[in-house]
Amino acid sequence: MAGHSHSANIARRKNAVDAKRAKVFSKCAKAVMSAVRQGGPDEGANLKLRYAIEKAKAANMPKDNIERAIKRASGEGMGDLDELTYEGYAPGGVAVMVTCLTDNRKRTAPDIKHIFDKRGGNLGAQGSVGFLFDFRSIFVVETGDMDEDAVMEAALEAGADDVECDDGVATIYAAATDFLEVKEALDGQGLTFLSAETGYVPLTAVAVESKAEAEKLLKLIALLEDNEDVQNVYANYDMPDEWIDELS
Repeated sequence: MAGHSHSANIARRKNAVDAKRAKVFSKCAKAVMSAVRQGGPDEGANLKLRYAIEKAKAANMPKDNIERAIKRASGEGMGDLDELTYEGYAPGGVAVMVTCLTDNRKRTAPDIKHIFDKRGGNLGAQGSVGFLFDFRSIFVVETGDMDEDAVMEAALEAGADDVECDDGVATIYAAATDFLEVKEALDGQGLTFLSAETGYVPLTAVAVESKAEAEKLLKLIALLEDNEDVQNVYANYDMPDEWIDELS
C-alpha cells in the first residue's frame, strides 16, 4: 500500500495491521519459504532469504516462527512458490501494483482480475503501469522523541536518500540494493520499525476527486491485501487525510 504519504497511511492503518497480525506473519512466512526454496536455508549465502528475514523481523514476527518457516521450506514435499506482479488501474485512473507469491498461477490470476473487475478497476498487461513507480527500499519507523531534523540526520547517516515525517512516523527511502546495509544502520540508531521492505514507490500522484471514488479505491486495495497470495499492494493515489480516516 502506498499513497500521497506512505507514513500517514501506515500510521493510520497500524491498528488494522495489528488486528491482522496473523495474516501479516503468514505473508512473511511465505516470503521466507519461497526464498529458502530458491536459494537454500543459509541466509549468509542467500541474499533473498536475508531480505525476507529482515522484513519479518520489522513486522515483529517471532524468531521461532521464522525458524519454523525455514525448516518447513527445507523439508520435502513442498512445491516452489512463484513470484508474480500484476499491474492495473483503480477507479479514477489510480495506478496499482500487486506483488504475489503463489503455488498456483491458474488460481491467482483469475482471483486478482476478479477483484479489479468487481471494484471498477482494470487489470492491465505487464509494464502498463510499472513505469510510474520506482523500486526502492522503504523503511517506516516510529520517531519517538526525535524531531524531524534528528530523524533526517540519522537516516542520511545510515545511507538513505529521502525522508518523509508525519505524525510521529517517518518513511525512509534508499536504493533497493542498499536495503540490508541501511536497515542495519537504522537498527543501530535505536529506531522502532513498523515495516521494512523493498517495494514500489510512486513517481507521481493521482488526485482522487470524490469520496465515492476514494471508497471504491480503498475497498479495492483492502480486497487485494486480503487475498492469500498477495504480498503487497502499491498505488499512486492522493486523497484528503480525513477520507482515509473515515473510509479505512
